Amino acid sequence: MTSRPAFYALERGGWRDYVTLLHLPYTAWHLSYVAVGAALARHFHLDRLCWALLAFFLAMGVAAHALDELKGRPLRTQIPDRVLVALGIAGVAAAAGIGIGASIAWGYGLVVFIVVGAVLVPAYNLELALHNDVGFALAWGAFPVLTGYFVEAQTLRLDAVAAAVYAFALSLAQRALSTPVRRARRDSATTAGTEPLERALRWLTVAAVAISLALVAARLR
Repeated sequence: MTSRPAFYALERGGWRDYVTLLHLPYTAWHLSYVAVGAALARHFHLDRLCWALLAFFLAMGVAAHALDELKGRPLRTQIPDRVLVALGIAGVAAAAGIGIGASIAWGYGLVVFIVVGAVLVPAYNLELALHNDVGFALAWGAFPVLTGYFVEAQTLRLDAVAAAVYAFALSLAQRALSTPVRRARRDSATTAGTEPLERALRWLTVAAVAISLALVAARLR
């Protein structure tokens, strides 16, 4: 049977393309890593987590996915190239602006994370560097955890590293499951034979978000 390019893709055209572009389930999954890192820090500040989540949403959810769509149209949206470029630039710039403000308010060590993030988005999503499974796990798994933790603690400790390993490993598992699903949907326009893999991805999305919510809720008691 024919299929959409992703299970979360809406019918093509208009505002629906912009919703599809956000890859909402996977964006939520990777934002959960920011929350996990923040919740593990010794001193937790909800406002810092909220700003970190917004910055990552803009850089990853908007900019990275816009550049990814620009490179080969994997979601087959009708969004003009110039709009995708504008979203990519604006998303990174807005995230960097939040980061700069945060570094002034909380500590200049965050500048390192701002620079790394601003480089990772075009490097990975335009396939200039790191565009492989390990690069994906580092950029969108380990890095969000470490950033979330540093935003809160202004340092990195062993628990942050352990959490980064968790996110790195889970991101590798995600790639192992999603690669055959993605190829089947986008190259062959079918989900035949990949339904169990996709079902696992949906449940892992729920699990990743749920554990991050649990950790944050525990810090708010």
